[in-house]
Amino acid sequence: MSLSYVPLRERPARRLPQLVAGLFLYGFSVALMIRSGLGLAPWSVLNEGLAHHLPLSFGTLTNLIGVAVLLLWIPLRQRPTLGTFANILTVGWSCDLGLWLLPSGLALPARAALLAAGILLNGLSIAVYVGARCGPGPRDGLMTGLTAATGRSVRTVRTAIEVVVLAAGWLLGGGVGIGTVLYAVSVGPVAQYWMPRFTYRGDERVGATRRTRRPCAETGPGPGR
Repeated sequence: MSLSYVPLRERPARRLPQLVAGLFLYGFSVALMIRSGLGLAPWSVLNEGLAHHLPLSFGTLTNLIGVAVLLLWIPLRQRPTLGTFANILTVGWSCDLGLWLLPSGLALPARAALLAAGILLNGLSIAVYVGARCGPGPRDGLMTGLTAATGRSVRTVRTAIEVVVLAAGWLLGGGVGIGTVLYAVSVGPVAQYWMPRFTYRGDERVGATRRTRRPCAETGPGPGR
């Protein structure tokens, strides 16, 4: 199962809605975790920390951080795609919409339910938008660019980035808690479970069709043809 970039000219009517839906759900899942008040993912911790010091909404800061991270692609010679810009444009406003719709100040059982729903929805949304194969978001592109530039493993680079981001967000007052730990250990398996169900395989099916048809062309039609 390949997750590499596929040019948009290949079945855009099928892949674009999946990309936008996945990114929208991702932003909404972040809003669920924020309203739980039990801890956030590393990049969300940074955004929330900045929100304590700047007169901007969480979603606006999410978008601005995305743009700032995108600028770091330049020395890494990374090239943005439609998925990159869609990520910046969609996640922030969908998160702000979720924060507007969801109540705050709930009792602990309700907050725990919001946290669980947020983590599960986040893993699902990752599978949906990554599975559209329209290119990485700014943060994922930073990870792959640094991996190529340093020669380190993806695991090492991703861990280093998230530790730095988490520490910076925590120092700024972002929410670190049990939800941060649960997110770290849960979102990967959830995304992995859903990934095969949402990954676009159109090009692979074409290749498989060609491989199965070639012997027929060579050996002639089978019985009954």
